[in-house]
Amino acid sequence: MKTLLISKAMPDRVLAKAQSLFDVTLRETEDSMSEAEVTDALNIYDAVLPTLGDAFTGAAINASNPKCQLIANFGVGFNHIDASAARAKDIEVTNTPGAVTDATADIALTLMLMTARRAGEGERLVRAGKWTGWQPTQMLGLHLSGKTVGIVGMGRIGQAIAARCHHGFGCKIVFANRSIKEVAGAEQLASVEDVGKVSDIVVIATPGGAETRHLIGKDLFDAMQKHAVLVNISRGDVIDEAALVTALETGSIGGAGLDVYEHEPTVPAALIAMENVTLLPHLGTAALEVREDMGMMALDNVIAFFDGKPVPNPV
Repeated sequence: MKTLLISKAMPDRVLAKAQSLFDVTLRETEDSMSEAEVTDALNIYDAVLPTLGDAFTGAAINASNPKCQLIANFGVGFNHIDASAARAKDIEVTNTPGAVTDATADIALTLMLMTARRAGEGERLVRAGKWTGWQPTQMLGLHLSGKTVGIVGMGRIGQAIAARCHHGFGCKIVFANRSIKEVAGAEQLASVEDVGKVSDIVVIATPGGAETRHLIGKDLFDAMQKHAVLVNISRGDVIDEAALVTALETGSIGGAGLDVYEHEPTVPAALIAMENVTLLPHLGTAALEVREDMGMMALDNVIAFFDGKPVPNPV
């Protein structure tokens, strides 16, 4: 029986299936794997099922003499895995696209509405016992219906966000994408900054990784309208977080809704202190059925690999 290391606790149904098929070792900690742990795991196990934050760096992979043949990532984003270094060691890498699309798009809409309509600020007011009752000019926010929504990254998740905004709220959709793409009801613009200039809400939905690190920074914030809201459901390091803090402090943009952070789980104190910022603890896929689907997809990759079949989701 093939050995499989699972780096963090999984939904019961996923773990039960894994244990029925493989000799499973489950790490009994919520901490991410260090580089030393990664190297050891690659040397010991036939396959590893890691999660966000596990340090599958080039250094950790290159230091191994791997028994491992497959890194089956739990999640669509794999910027914590040096896939090129893995392939150089003849280790296949897979992920779980598709399973996360709708859930992540839903969180984008949650952040858009919470930030535009000041929902987090309002809830804090009520919980603090400071709400004195309804007033005609109290906590006026940005009305989302009919506004222009700009999307940076028009993959599966970007298109799901666009559909929700266009059909549900009557929004005009513009987008920037690294390749030319035809999307019904949406207009592709030449650059990220062009999207920022015309949008009331800008949603970041790009993949993570070296190519997109700090893709979003001062140039976009300077281009955005002063009332506009930035939402990020991609990866934290896609945004230059220091530049975002400056843009918010100087009023260059109107607010931000974030589910991910550049140095996750650390969140800058400046962001925590701002009332016009909505902060979520990486809830993008945090629904049981979605996490089960992700786990089953990761296992499907492991099963196919050891059955000698093409993996369904190579990266």
